[in-house]
Parts: sequence; C-alpha cells; structure tokens
Amino acid sequence: MTTFKSFKFLIALAITLTAIPFNSLAKESNSEVEEQFNPTDMIMHHIGDAHGWHFLGSGDNSYTLPLPVILYTEDGVVSFMSSEFHHDIEGEVVVEKDGKRFVNYHETIYQLNAGEEKLSFGEDHYPNNATAPTDLSITKNVAAMFLTVIVMLIFFFSLARHHKKSDKAPKGLNNALEALVLFVRDDIAIPNIGKKKYMKFMPFLLTVFFFIWITNLLGLLPGAANVTGNISVTVALGLFTLILILINGNKDYWAHIFWMPGVPVPVKILLAPIELIGLFIKPIALMIRLFANITAGHIIILSLLGLIFILENVGVAGISVPFALFIMVLELLVAFLQAFIFTMLSALFIGVAVEEHEHH
Repeated sequence: MTTFKSFKFLIALAITLTAIPFNSLAKESNSEVEEQFNPTDMIMHHIGDAHGWHFLGSGDNSYTLPLPVILYTEDGVVSFMSSEFHHDIEGEVVVEKDGKRFVNYHETIYQLNAGEEKLSFGEDHYPNNATAPTDLSITKNVAAMFLTVIVMLIFFFSLARHHKKSDKAPKGLNNALEALVLFVRDDIAIPNIGKKKYMKFMPFLLTVFFFIWITNLLGLLPGAANVTGNISVTVALGLFTLILILINGNKDYWAHIFWMPGVPVPVKILLAPIELIGLFIKPIALMIRLFANITAGHIIILSLLGLIFILENVGVAGISVPFALFIMVLELLVAFLQAFIFTMLSALFIGVAVEEHEHH
C-alpha cells in the first residue's frame, strides 16, 4: 500500500512539473504564431545559462528575476542588473555604463567598439565590431548553485543541532538525511576507500553527493536552472576529484602508473603513458557522464512537447505529454542515480590512489 501511495505521489508531482513548462511553451507559441516555430532555439534557450532567471511568459509579459551583470573590461570592473537589457538577447538593446556600451547577444555580452551604435556581423556570423569582456556575472546557474548551498546548509545545520541536543534517533526530514549520510558512509566510502582512511574523504563525498542530488531535483522544477547540464559545472566537479587523487596518491599508486612492478622494462615504457592518460580520463568520464545524462533528459522532455508545435496538431499532445510525463518521473530516479554514480566512482578512484599494497 505504501509503495502504491508513493507511486501516486510521483505521478502527481511529475504532472505538476510537466504541465507548467508546457503551458509556458504554449503561451510563447501563441504570442508568436506568425513566426516559424524553431525547436532547436527553444530547447537551447531552456537548457542554457542566462543572465536573468526567467520563469514564465515572454517579452514584456515575462516573469524574470534580474541578476547582477559583472564585467571585467580593460578599464576595470563594470556592473549593472540584467534587467537593463529588457529581456533582449538579440543585441538590439544597448546598455551604456561608465562611457562603455554593452549588448547581450544570445547570452554573450559584448562591448561595442568606440563610435559603434549596434552590432554588425561578418561572414562567420560573429560580431566584428565588438569584443567580449571577461564575464564574472551571477548567472542563473550560479544563482541556482547558491540556492542549493543554502538548502544544504539548512538541512545539515538542522541535523547537527539535533545531535548536539539529543542522543536519540532523529525524526522526519532529519531521519531521512541521516539515513542518506549513513548510506554514503557504509555503501560508498567504506567499501571503496577502506575503514582506515574513509573519514578523511567523507566531507567531500557527502558534499558532492548532496550537491548533485539536490541540484538535479531543483532543476526539475518549472523555470529552474539546468546546473549539472552545464559542462563548466561538471568539469569543476571532476577537477575536484582529480585534485584529491593527485594530492593523496601514495608512492605505490604512482609506481603502478609510471613503473609497474613485476613488468618487463619494454612493457613498462609502453604502458606508462597509457596509465598517465588514464589518470586524466577518469575525471573526464565523471564529468561527461553527469553532463550527458542530465542534459539528455531535459532535451527529450522538451522535444516531446515541441512535437505539438512542430506538427501543429493538438491531438499529438495525447501521445507526447504522456511520454514526457514518463520521462519526468524517470528523471526523479536519474537525479538520485547520477549523484550516487558520481560519488561512488569518485570514492573508487580515490580508494585506488590511497590503497596500501603488500610487497613480498
């Protein structure tokens, strides 16, 4: 009975999550009925990063949270709010600050050259009268990561306060959090790193597990950011794992990479570069797996809903919406699964680096 109730809850949640983006998409399509629907632009817009956090609607009728734009130019730092672009991403609205002119062209901010009033494009379709300053802005993905960190701090400070005050088992949300912490410890850290050394890496493993999981769940909400579907974020997570491997790898680990014991010298020379390349392939595999799986889920859902407007037939919704609903429910599982896989493989790679070998 409990399983059936849980299943009904997941279905209801998925219907809610699917319905709101669908309604938003329909509004956008109706407001631009004269224009040809471009599914590629729609999908890339929804999964990409942005300088403002858009929730619903389009144009002047949209609900968008403005975010700080911070640009490092040759003359110093320039900052203003993204609302000054007035939802423009075609480079038509010019923002003038400190004597400099800026435009937002498909979420890349360019600084116009002196005397230029608007963007002009070369044969390669890139602006030829502007430069892109170093962009240090608080974008939608960055804001979403701050939100994830705040949620994590609230959860874990609450769990820590409970254990300071009482030795009894926590209840409710704290009980679920403690169960997940024990899961990471007993099923990920200890089996892969060992009882002697696992505690040193528990803070990293817990942080990366809950960061990925909570971020993935928040990314399924209407208007949410596609954080782990951004290759820059997954690269950073993969680099953290690589740095821990490089710092904590013992002499036995490096010996097995560069000069494998018990192997003929010619074979050692052949295998050493392969092992070295494998060292860097491990974090690359981590980041690509996370990025590809999360991005694919969002693209599939948007593609299924986009079929309604591509075929211009409401009847298609009877097929595309149930399939999108199924993928949305599946994404709830994928959100946890990707956090588990990333954490487990990180623990495995770290465990190999710190493993103590017996020499006879």
